[in-house]
Amino acid sequence: MLKKINLAIIFGSQSGEHEVSLASANSVIKALDKNKYNIIPIAITKKGNWLIGKKGSRYIKLYGKKAGKEDAISSEESQRLVTINDSKRDLFRYAEGDTGGVKIDIVLPLLHGPFGEDGRIQGMLDMLGVPYVFSGVLAQALAMNKAKANIIAKNVGVPVADNVVITKDNSYKLDDIIKKLLLPIVVKPTELGSSVGISIVKTKSELISGIEKAFRYGPEVMLEKFIGGRELTVAVIGSKNNPQVLPVIEIIPKISKFYDYKAKYQTGGSQHICPAKIPAKIKNNIQNLAIKIFKAIGCKDLARADFIWSRDDNKIYFIELNTIPGMTKTSLVPEAAKAAGIEFSQFLDKLINGAMFTNYK
Repeated sequence: MLKKINLAIIFGSQSGEHEVSLASANSVIKALDKNKYNIIPIAITKKGNWLIGKKGSRYIKLYGKKAGKEDAISSEESQRLVTINDSKRDLFRYAEGDTGGVKIDIVLPLLHGPFGEDGRIQGMLDMLGVPYVFSGVLAQALAMNKAKANIIAKNVGVPVADNVVITKDNSYKLDDIIKKLLLPIVVKPTELGSSVGISIVKTKSELISGIEKAFRYGPEVMLEKFIGGRELTVAVIGSKNNPQVLPVIEIIPKISKFYDYKAKYQTGGSQHICPAKIPAKIKNNIQNLAIKIFKAIGCKDLARADFIWSRDDNKIYFIELNTIPGMTKTSLVPEAAKAAGIEFSQFLDKLINGAMFTNYK
């Protein structure tokens, strides 16, 4: 019998996507083959404490019903299992629990948004010499920042919508922005996922409110020309040198005007058509563009690229690249994998084995 892989699954964190991360971890833990993996859950609370092993499992059980629900767990609630007093927390006393006396073979970070998809956790793991699934520090950081990802995409020939980036520290003129982008405008925090903090605004007053909302999640906001059309997404798997694509999915929101948090994570919130019913030329174009941005950013293992097929000029526009896509029961990547004939547990095996045994770090 083969030796089990000691797999640490890190989830939670201080990100606005804490609850989504919890939902991903819950789904993945249920799907993993327990004959192959010794699973070590590691929950990170909203205040940054680490709960390892049995305490991580208890965290999932405690808040499982709130998984995927936006802001359902308060910072204070997330500390319920923490015994380390804030005044005593330092470099060596921020984690509690244990790994059960085993050495971690590999980490599967299921941290969405800041602290997980921005290179911070990857940098820490690199310094500790612990291997992990998904892209490295630079690719995570670049993809997380929508404005910088757009610059790279445009530089390698991937079309992007016109945009303006504003910061809290610098002044900006709304009239000039409206003149350049025209209304409606998409307002989004530059470093957040799951559509948290995003608004589509149609008036100047809505633009002011949308900017205020987006600034709650970070010091930088991207204002983007709205492009009406069909939303399409494609997952890219494998190495930087030999990436492969999964089937293209079309996303049709059902309970919202666009693919926002509720449409993404509420059961029945959106319809996913997989494979998308689109012309072969459009499918091939999207898959090629996804591979191009995957390589340009320097991704590995898995990333999901989102696009809009414009109804006005028939062009494909890049929206964003997700380097740790959602792994919940309503998530897109597991659905695309299934359409390609790969069950969820097999897909997870593929990701973990690829990260452990393939030399393309």
